[in-house]
Amino acid sequence: MTFKREDTSELAKREKVYFVEDPKRNIIKFLKSIVQTLSILSKESPDVVISTGAGIGVVTCYVAKLFFSTKIIFFESFCRIEEPSLSGRLAYPISDMFFVQWREMLKKYGEKAIYRGAVI
Repeated sequence: MTFKREDTSELAKREKVYFVEDPKRNIIKFLKSIVQTLSILSKESPDVVISTGAGIGVVTCYVAKLFFSTKIIFFESFCRIEEPSLSGRLAYPISDMFFVQWREMLKKYGEKAIYRGAVI
């Protein structure tokens, strides 16, 4: 699941991709993206959602956890070396596995955070 952009449109030519509304801080669009996410998750019934949190990621994690009891695996952004991202702070409480890509981030999160190096 992602927003429609040039690079994601290209990906959709080779992979299964669902496009959802990009809320851009608009409450109506945000609500629409939640409904779209509910619909997609109902159709796909995933056992696990894996996210880096950007864009629709955190919304998907919450919808999946709250409505479907789906397991959540979250990867904190590689560019976050010293301070947690907003996405990471929001996803941490509901994540079943929470990965950081820098050792320094282990002390910023609780004992649930896991360091395994950079994700390639």
